[in-house]
Amino acid sequence: MNIQQELYKPQYGKVITILAKIISYIFHPLFIPTYIFWLLVKYFPYDFPGITDKLLGLRIFSVFWMTAFFPALAVFLLWRLKFIDNIFLRTQKERIIPFFITMFFYWWMFYLSRNFDDQPKVLKFFFFGIFISTAIGVIINNFIKISLHGIAMGSALMAIILFSFYYQINIGLLISIAILLTGIVATSRFIAGNHTNAEMYIGIFTGVFCQLLGYWFVM
Repeated sequence: MNIQQELYKPQYGKVITILAKIISYIFHPLFIPTYIFWLLVKYFPYDFPGITDKLLGLRIFSVFWMTAFFPALAVFLLWRLKFIDNIFLRTQKERIIPFFITMFFYWWMFYLSRNFDDQPKVLKFFFFGIFISTAIGVIINNFIKISLHGIAMGSALMAIILFSFYYQINIGLLISIAILLTGIVATSRFIAGNHTNAEMYIGIFTGVFCQLLGYWFVM
């Protein structure tokens, strides 16, 4: 953050700032794929034919393991090996290697999703979309510190809208909640002072666009 941004950064109370940080952690970009998978299990259980509840639990855990735990572990190891200064990836330079690591795991999840016949087909376009969003994100990262939360929430929002379109079902309440959460997370990042308006909006647009691209390309 430059001096001018620091001078004009709004001041918020301690409680609001802490709450903003908690929201940022709960809706961390690495958790979004797990949330989306869980949402599909809850709202479209019939699209998981022949899978027991125990196996569904293991599937959810495996998504978390591949899309959250391993990328987070990689960032932790990069920090301990002093390739990056902190685990919060505050600078554009620190984000480059984690971008590629996450990109690999998202591609792997897309590859696996193509070979499963007992889970929703929509996972194919979702995983492909988040894979492409990381690929585009790392390019944009060379110019601005694009919001990773923005990419994640934009991806989740557009994915839920496309679920409604694909299944031909009215999930307006769920879409409204997703829109509200996207706004809350974006506001939280502003309060925490992590991003400018442009960085957040470009992030959200990237996530939305890549899900649309994934749906068009895969489905």
